[in-house]
Amino acid sequence: MFSLLLAVIYLAFISLGLPDSLLGSVWPTIYQEFNVPVSYAGAIFMIISAGTIFSSLQSDRLTKLLGTGKVTAFSVLMTAVALWGFSISSSYWMLVLWAIPYGLGAGSVDASLNNYVALNYKSHHMSWLHCMWGVGASIGPYIMSFALLNGQTWNMGYRYISLIQVVLTIIIMLSLPLWKKRPVIDDVDGVQESENKKDKALTLKEIVNIPGAKQVMLMFFCYCALEQTTGLWASSYLVLQHGFDLEISASYASLFFIGITVGRAVSGFITMKLNDKQMIYLGQVIILIGIILMCLPFGHQVALVGLVTIGLGCAPIYPCIIHSTPTNFGADKSQAVIGVQMASAYVGNLLMPPLFGIIANHISVRLFPVYLLLILIVMVVMHIKLNKSVSKDMLIN
Repeated sequence: MFSLLLAVIYLAFISLGLPDSLLGSVWPTIYQEFNVPVSYAGAIFMIISAGTIFSSLQSDRLTKLLGTGKVTAFSVLMTAVALWGFSISSSYWMLVLWAIPYGLGAGSVDASLNNYVALNYKSHHMSWLHCMWGVGASIGPYIMSFALLNGQTWNMGYRYISLIQVVLTIIIMLSLPLWKKRPVIDDVDGVQESENKKDKALTLKEIVNIPGAKQVMLMFFCYCALEQTTGLWASSYLVLQHGFDLEISASYASLFFIGITVGRAVSGFITMKLNDKQMIYLGQVIILIGIILMCLPFGHQVALVGLVTIGLGCAPIYPCIIHSTPTNFGADKSQAVIGVQMASAYVGNLLMPPLFGIIANHISVRLFPVYLLLILIVMVVMHIKLNKSVSKDMLIN
């Protein structure tokens, strides 16, 4: 029964990824059709991120009221409706309107599912489940590219994804009886025990004052800023800087998400040999190599290899930061810290991709690799400070 439920959760993570890469992959076509500046993708992305921040902060309340299964089903359905709205949009401002339910649907399911998996399943499932997100994010641009290459508009690409989300909603709704009894997994007993305690919830100020909390919040901010900036602007960078055709740029941009997907599949096995700290450092080094490759003046193929390499480097960082939270902060504080980590992640999504849009519009899109490098440097510095802060706190205690 629990294996069947796990399969449903894997499908839910695929549904999370399906629409995430669509806007970036097709924006070179949309902004020309609607005759708006290239930077206007940032505004849509900000609205989606703002909705995601709001709904993720409400996820705990919604989950206690409805349960994880119902929250997941409702959120995927809301996303399906929003994507259908994108498919019938004939102006930029319609996209802005439909971005609101899109963001609200994405936040609740993301926070609720991550919490459920962290409490109930073994650690390697975290990497593999986020690999399923990458499967969805990789498939999305190919579906869009299929529509464009077959003489259809970008609207039809969104419609195809919307219909897939409706099917996933039905599957999740049929699985609701499976969510009633929670599995007990031996390597997460400490987290489950802390969840069952009736301790008073920590305030935001108390959480931020925990040693290492500020550093891990900035790490999450930087990671998601780097990932989402790459996902949103890679296609435009390939078109404007390297001269790729509009019709195939969407499928090439998906190589970044393929890198994440493959990397997370492999990371699930590597985590059996390396600890979370080592996995995060490994990912950061691989990202650096990818950025360097994108900067080298050796033509299209090297730029594409660099894009895939950045995706491979991103792969272990997000799930390993989440998984290391109980170790770094204690099982009794992990849920509170994970909450502010997710909020920091969405703030990074909200601010940094639109900021690069402004830079690309007013300076040059060629600064794309430099922008990613600066974010990476801050993330590495925060990771080093986090490890020092946590080690010092353990010595004191």
